[in-house]
Amino acid sequence: MSAAVPLSGRRLIEVALPLPLFKTFTYSVEGETRHPLVAGSRVIVPVRNRREVGYCLGESDGIALGDAEPKKVIDVPDASPAFRPDLLHVCKWIADYYLSPVGMVMRAALPAALGASKRPEPAVKSRRVIRLTKELPSLMERDKIFSRSPQQRALFEMLESVGGSAPVDQVVQQLQCSDAVVQGLVKRGFALISRETTARDPFAHRARQAATTHAPTPAQRTAIDALTSAAPGTVALLHGITGSGKTLVYIEFLREIVRRGRSAIVLVPEIALTPQAVDRFRAAFGDEVAVLHSALSDGERYDAWLALRRGEKRIAVGARSAIFAPLENLGAIVVDEEHEASYKQGESPRYHAREVAIVRARESGAVCVLGSATPSLESWVNAQSGKYTLLTLPARVGGGALPKVELVDLRLTTRAAHLTAAEKQLRSVISERLETELRERVAKQEQVILLLNRRGYASFVQCSNCEWVAACPDCSISLTYHRAPDRLVCHYCMHQEALADTCPQCRSLTMRQRGLGTQQVERMLAERLPSLRIARMDVDTTSGKWAHATLLDRVEHGEVDVLLGTQMIAKGLDFPNVTLVGVIDADVGINLPDFRASERTFQLASQVAGRAGRGPKGGLVIIQTRVPTHHAIRCAVTHDYHAFVAEELPGRESPAYPPTVRLANIVFSGAHEIATMELAVAAGKWFEKALATPGINGIELVGPAPCPIERIKTRWRWHLLLRATNSAALTRVARHFLTSFDVPSRGELRVTFDRDPVSLL
Repeated sequence: MSAAVPLSGRRLIEVALPLPLFKTFTYSVEGETRHPLVAGSRVIVPVRNRREVGYCLGESDGIALGDAEPKKVIDVPDASPAFRPDLLHVCKWIADYYLSPVGMVMRAALPAALGASKRPEPAVKSRRVIRLTKELPSLMERDKIFSRSPQQRALFEMLESVGGSAPVDQVVQQLQCSDAVVQGLVKRGFALISRETTARDPFAHRARQAATTHAPTPAQRTAIDALTSAAPGTVALLHGITGSGKTLVYIEFLREIVRRGRSAIVLVPEIALTPQAVDRFRAAFGDEVAVLHSALSDGERYDAWLALRRGEKRIAVGARSAIFAPLENLGAIVVDEEHEASYKQGESPRYHAREVAIVRARESGAVCVLGSATPSLESWVNAQSGKYTLLTLPARVGGGALPKVELVDLRLTTRAAHLTAAEKQLRSVISERLETELRERVAKQEQVILLLNRRGYASFVQCSNCEWVAACPDCSISLTYHRAPDRLVCHYCMHQEALADTCPQCRSLTMRQRGLGTQQVERMLAERLPSLRIARMDVDTTSGKWAHATLLDRVEHGEVDVLLGTQMIAKGLDFPNVTLVGVIDADVGINLPDFRASERTFQLASQVAGRAGRGPKGGLVIIQTRVPTHHAIRCAVTHDYHAFVAEELPGRESPAYPPTVRLANIVFSGAHEIATMELAVAAGKWFEKALATPGINGIELVGPAPCPIERIKTRWRWHLLLRATNSAALTRVARHFLTSFDVPSRGELRVTFDRDPVSLL
């Protein structure tokens, strides 16, 4: 579709609207538009007596109108289209493959500031920041000072955990406290409040690292040469053990891409990894780098998007949504830690950024690099079949050895007869072996990483008398106990309530905290080793905009002895002074009712083990487990990815799960349990009939059945699975279902289609 020219007549265009409808709309364009109107342009159109942003898909033949009179386009607000042709094709592919309305896909691909009701924020804004002015290392001292002001203590400890300062509005929201609590801490001399002006440049507060040069190893040079000479559309799986220098390969490959005048996208799975990744790429490419991720303000994302769109910056670094960066002449897409589940979008459109990256590279004539020390089984099978090019980095840079890994059987740590009840509790969390090594490393001014993939203080609270468990009133899940502030929290709907002193069922006073979370480990360590400098990194301590970067900077500068955290500390971090890694409980998640549970356990244990021994001092990994013979644990101990694959793949064949088959998870939810069940059963009968149709083959129906978590956010949930060896047939059947199956309006019933799910919970 070419640019518009002055017309006396009328044109008809096809417009996608960001509505949950599997249809597009025809609008008319009369005369000359304010800006050229081409496929990919944003348009302002009337929708039910309001103005809405839509997206032009091209000319319309008008057949869908019938005898109706089309509404007129109100405006074309942009001088150039928001979507270049290759990105427009990618959006259409996402809509077709993941069965999501194309208008919803296109809205998700743009910054929120380009939506109908939002505008870019002011370039400079001011905010109040609270900063600690005193230290209180002793727990006894804190107990005394804050005995009558627990909220002030919660505020003090929260600020301490995020590096000593945070915006006032952020702490008030997170702790759900009043401004009086903040002022009270200030009046007592423990903190100060100042007003800071922040520029919209997200890097304004970070000094640029000096560029460093490293001569590639022979294996790195082979990988770099293979990538720089690869044909357009090539997909390469870079399988490199932890510490093998995958980032250097990325940078050297991108140097050649930029030298050729082309652009690139680098995806990282966690916002926590973005600051370090950005620092490395900025050191190599200077102001060519723009960052795109959800922690930025709408204005910052818009500025970065605009700079990329204008060609002012040629490398986009960011999390999942950065795959939509509006770059011209795209030459490379790098997907680091390609196995990570966070690349899957959790709401419509439910795309997987890794798969989108492959399609976008094909559309743009770019090379796509998937990097991981523990590749997903899907990518590994594709590499083994020749669909992807396999490149390997089998050794650590500098000839360093992978760290030694030891297992501690938690079933045996509390059996000694001389242990008191308190000591048994301690040893069930921190074994004697782990504590001994931790003390020795800290005494030598080395650093330690401790992983526990469960946040909060205790997994649940239970009555010892009647065994009642505090549960969320809106979800089929127990409430997690958090300290600082003292509360019970649902990690699905964020419902919060106070911790009861007595059991509401039997009125007993014997309430017990069960299970383990990062907050409890932090407290145990602080009580056992008061001088230990501990930084906790989980969702509770990193809700601030640059909290990840601030915390990791403290680790890098040697201000932290122990970095304790959830899975966000397990990958991508490179601290040469970390010589000990401890996995507090490797079994978290291993028995979840999900076909990827073992794979995730192996990947997490292997990735966190790779954080140790990255410097000349070497390293040790201690994995605490109750199932030392499980293949995910055994193979992580020996750093043997190939052995894990050899044991895991046969388990995906019967019953069949990816990568043996393609999978779709269809979830039915509603406000009423019976109505939701009836909807799922009706859908099951619909599929039974559809799959019996001649010509439809290679698809198996499983279910319907209640979801593993039956209720979330007051909504009951059932699901059914479609296993398919025929991807095209799966698309046809699912599209027909979504467009023709009748969903009753009663009971707020909904149907959610998730293709290639990463979890079935």
